[in-house]
Amino acid sequence: MRIGVDLGGTKTEAVAMDDGGRIVLRRRRETPSHSYRETLDAIVSLVREIEDEIGPGAKVGVGTPGAISPATGRIKNANSTALNGRRLDRDLSAALGREIRIANDANCFALSEAVDGAGKGTALVFGVIVGTGTGGGLVVSGRLLTGRNAIAGEWGHNPMPWPEAGESPGPRCYCGRRGCVEVFLSGPGMARDYREVEGVSLSPREIVAIADSDAGAARCLERYERRMAKALANVINVFDPDVIVLGGGLSGIERLYRNVPRRWGEFVFSDRVDTRLLPPVHGDSSGVRGAAWLWPPGE
Repeated sequence: MRIGVDLGGTKTEAVAMDDGGRIVLRRRRETPSHSYRETLDAIVSLVREIEDEIGPGAKVGVGTPGAISPATGRIKNANSTALNGRRLDRDLSAALGREIRIANDANCFALSEAVDGAGKGTALVFGVIVGTGTGGGLVVSGRLLTGRNAIAGEWGHNPMPWPEAGESPGPRCYCGRRGCVEVFLSGPGMARDYREVEGVSLSPREIVAIADSDAGAARCLERYERRMAKALANVINVFDPDVIVLGGGLSGIERLYRNVPRRWGEFVFSDRVDTRLLPPVHGDSSGVRGAAWLWPPGE
């Protein structure tokens, strides 16, 4: 039995999952995101609560909004800033008395969808998060690829390729640079684009809802689709994945799965593009399932 923990900005979810990928128990609680000690205690409490029901000694994997730096062993790049600079793996291992595996939440999403989700049975899966931010993870033959610097899959902090009017130098990103993919393809990026062009503030959900009747919203989504096609074409040119799976709040926009692949052939360095763009099989559960799959069957 394995326990997966998804450490989110507002909630922390934990599940117990068997070797076949069946979730047998699920627990949630609010994340005390401004306190590292309270966050640590919340994770430990959830694991112990689950083990009170399934028995002790489960393998534990944790998905976090950052990554462990290979240089320092500490969490970096987490938007839950209380985690940054902390030895989360060491502290959790000490508190629970066992080895703990930790990965970025986008990597956990990609792993879940590669093992038994939309990318099951394929050799190379790129998992994409398009929501509050824009992240990604790469899975090769069922194994998560983290990379030398623990940033494999971070397509959101590359510049928008083949820039068009308004895309260069582009808006400033929280990373300090301008024109990152994230500032265009995140939810706030879509809302900013609509506001700047149409002069009205709407959420991505509202933009999608009126796109069939509002020309400004329709144009906004067309720009978004072209930008996603360009950004994912860059990924295809480098990794050539079998499947790209979308996750996050914007992954529910159904037209993306039709329109983006129609557009990316213009930018992919190939005579034909067989890569498939697919919605997630496990939806919001992919992150916590991927955290559990950090311990493959047999380990």
